[in-house]
Amino acid sequence: MVRHNNQLPDNLPQLQNLIKRDPESYREEFLQQYQHFLSVLEIFRLEPDKESKDLCESIMFLAQVAQCYVEELKTFPQTIVDVLKTHSTTLDPEMRNTFCRALILLRNKNLISPLDLLELFFQLLRCPDKALRVFLENHIITDIKNMNAKHKDMKLNSTLQNFMFTMLKDANPKAAKMSVDIMVELYRKRIWNDAKTVNVIATVGCFSKVTKVMVASLKFFLGTDEQNEKDSDVDSDKEVDLKGIMMVNRINKKTKKRKKQLEAAKKLYNQAQKKKTKAVPFNFSAIHLIHNPQGMAENLFKQLQNGNERFEVKLMHLDVISRLIGIHELFLFSFYPYITRFIQPHQRQVTRILQFAAQASHELVPPDLIESVIKTLVNNFVTERNSSDVMAIGLNAAREICIRCPLAMNEDLLRDLTMYKNYKEKSVMMAAKSLILLYREKIPTLLAKKDRGRPTEASVEIKAKKYGEVHALDHIPGTEALLEAAPELEINENDSESSDSEDGWVDVESDDNVDEEENKTITTVKKSPSEVDHSNDEEESDSDDGDNSQDEWVTDSEAESENLEGEKTETDRPPEIKKTSKTKKAKSDKNIAVPAEQVEKISSDVNTLTSKEAVQELALTKLFTDADFARIEQEQIKKKMTHNNRKRQLEKEKSEFVKLDDIEMIYKKRKTDKEARIESMQKGREGREKFGYKDNRHDPYCSKTNREKRKTKNFNMIRHKARGKVKKSFRDKQLTLRKHLLNMKKMK
Repeated sequence: MVRHNNQLPDNLPQLQNLIKRDPESYREEFLQQYQHFLSVLEIFRLEPDKESKDLCESIMFLAQVAQCYVEELKTFPQTIVDVLKTHSTTLDPEMRNTFCRALILLRNKNLISPLDLLELFFQLLRCPDKALRVFLENHIITDIKNMNAKHKDMKLNSTLQNFMFTMLKDANPKAAKMSVDIMVELYRKRIWNDAKTVNVIATVGCFSKVTKVMVASLKFFLGTDEQNEKDSDVDSDKEVDLKGIMMVNRINKKTKKRKKQLEAAKKLYNQAQKKKTKAVPFNFSAIHLIHNPQGMAENLFKQLQNGNERFEVKLMHLDVISRLIGIHELFLFSFYPYITRFIQPHQRQVTRILQFAAQASHELVPPDLIESVIKTLVNNFVTERNSSDVMAIGLNAAREICIRCPLAMNEDLLRDLTMYKNYKEKSVMMAAKSLILLYREKIPTLLAKKDRGRPTEASVEIKAKKYGEVHALDHIPGTEALLEAAPELEINENDSESSDSEDGWVDVESDDNVDEEENKTITTVKKSPSEVDHSNDEEESDSDDGDNSQDEWVTDSEAESENLEGEKTETDRPPEIKKTSKTKKAKSDKNIAVPAEQVEKISSDVNTLTSKEAVQELALTKLFTDADFARIEQEQIKKKMTHNNRKRQLEKEKSEFVKLDDIEMIYKKRKTDKEARIESMQKGREGREKFGYKDNRHDPYCSKTNREKRKTKNFNMIRHKARGKVKKSFRDKQLTLRKHLLNMKKMK
C-alpha cells in the first residue's frame, strides 16, 4: 500500500504517537528510522566530540517506542551504554544528557537491568559536568528508593554498596564526594540504614585525603542528631493550648488579630493531633552502629594532631571524638590534656569546646583526668576579674561535666563554687545553685550541711558510688506503692502464717486487740525513713551523749508505760518480734521487757527484709500495666517532697549529647538601647495592617459622603436627625389615610 503525501519520516513526534497506538501497521516506518539511527551512529563515531542533533532525536524516538518492538531493539540499550562508557568525557554535554535521559526511559520500561544502569551512572559521576552529576544523583537515590519500596532487595543493595564503596576511594574528588552524598541521603531516607553503610563512611570517608569527602563524612555523624533535636524543639514550640485561646477569644472583644491567632492555633493543634496518631519511627543514631569506636576515635585524634586543616574542621573532629568517647565510654586519656589547652575565655568558639569536654566525660574515666579539666575551667572562667557572663558559662560547663562524672569534683573546690550562690549577679547565682542541686541528687556528703537541703525519702536512699562501682537493681524502684494497694491481702497472709506456726504469739482475748495489731503491722511496714523528723537533728545530737547510756524500755507510749509500771501486754510488743521469736511461750506467760535499741534494730532489719522480698517477688511475678507505672511515678515524686510539701527541683537526666544552650544559658535580662527597642517594634509590625481608620474608597481624592461629614459635625447640628423615625400606631395611620382621601375628594 502506497501512502500519498507521507510526511511521517520527517515528523517523528507524529510517528511516535501512531506507533504507540498501532505498532504493527507502522513497522516499516520504524525499521526505516532504526536504520537511519545506525547510519547516523556510525558517522558520530568518526567524530565523537561534535554535536549531532539527528542522533539525539533518533535515540529519544527509539527510547519512546522501545516497548513496542522489544525484539528489534534488544541490543539498543547496550549500544547507548557502550557509547557513554567509551566517550563519556569527550561527548557534548547536551548529547550526554540526552543519552542518560533515554537510558532512564528504558529503565522505567524494564528494558535494561538496574545494576548495569546504576554502575554506568556511578562512573559518569567523574564527568566535569555539575548539572549532569546533580541529575544523576537524584535519579540514583530515587531509583534505589523505588526498588526498596515494597521490600528490600538485599542482593542488589549489597552489590550496589560494594560498587559505591570503591567509588569512595576514587581518585576523582568530585565522584568520591558525590558517592558520600548519595550514601548519606540513602541512610537518612532509611533505605541503606544498616551498619555496613555507616562503617564504610566511618573507615573510608572520615579518613579520606580529600577534605570535602572528610567533612561530609564527619557531618554525617553530627547532622542526624542535630536534625532530630531541631525537630523536637520545633514540635515543643508548636504545642498550643487551644481551649485557653478559644476561651479568651470568646470573652474578649472580637478583633482581626485575635481571629488570626485562633486560626493559627487551630492549625497547629490539628497538626499536633495528626502527628500523635502516627507511629514514632525509632532510628538508631549512626554513631551507635560503629563496629570499632575505640580505633576510630584514636585514628581521628591522630589525624587531628597531625593534620593542618581549618579551625572549623578541627572542631568537627573534636565533636565526633567527644561523642564517641561519651556514648561508647571509651578511654582516650590524651584527649583531655589536648582540649584543656583551648579552655580560655578569649578562645574562639570556646562554648563549643566546653561542650566537647562535657561530652567526653563519663563515669569510667579516672576522676583525676577530668579534675584537671575542671580546675583549669574554674581558674580561667570562675574568677571575679571576668564578667558575670563568663563566670556563669564556666559554672554551667562545670555542672555539665559533673553530671556525667560526679567524682571529678573534690570537696574543697565544690564548697568554693557553692559560695557563689550569694553573688550579686543573678546569672552567677543561678548557675551556682544549679551545681548545688546537682550534688544534692548525686553526692550530698560533698556539700556543706546547710547546702544539702531538707532531707527527703529520696535523699536518704542516695548512695554515692565509688569509681567503677555499679549498683545493680533487683527490682523496679517505686514498686512499694503497689504493695500498699492491697494491704488486706498482706495481712491475711501474715495471719495465716502466724496461726500455722507454733512459735507465733497470738492474743485471742478480744477482737479489738487483733484489729489493733493488724493496724500496727500496716504502719510498721509502711513506715519509711522520710517519716522521721529531721528538723531538730542538731539539738538532738547534743543531748544524745547523756541519753544513750541509759536503758530504755519499749512501750506504745510513755504515758502507758508509766501507768502500767513496766507490765507489758501482748499487743504492746511489735508484731515483727512476735513472728521472729524463736522461744516457745505459752499464751499465759508474762512478756519480757526488751531494751528499745535492740527492738528498733530487730524491727528495722525485719521490715527491710520483708519489704525487699515482697518487691522482688512482685517484679518477678506481676505484669505491670500503665496504671501501675503511673502509681510508681507518683510514689517516686512523693519521695522527692520535703517536709513542707515543697517539691525539690529535679536535675535533668544525663543525655547522650550536651546541648550548647545548657552551657550558654544565662539567667539575665539583657538591657537594650532605644534603637534596639524601636527595631524590635518595627519587626513586630511586619505583615500587619496599618493602625487607624481604613479608607476603602477606590479614589482617595473623591468627595466625602454626607454620612462621613456627619461624624465631624457638632451634635446639636444633627440632633434632629439622630432621633430617627417614630413608628405610627394603627389609629394614626387610619386618621392619616382618611384625611388624605378627603383631600383627594375635595380636589376633584
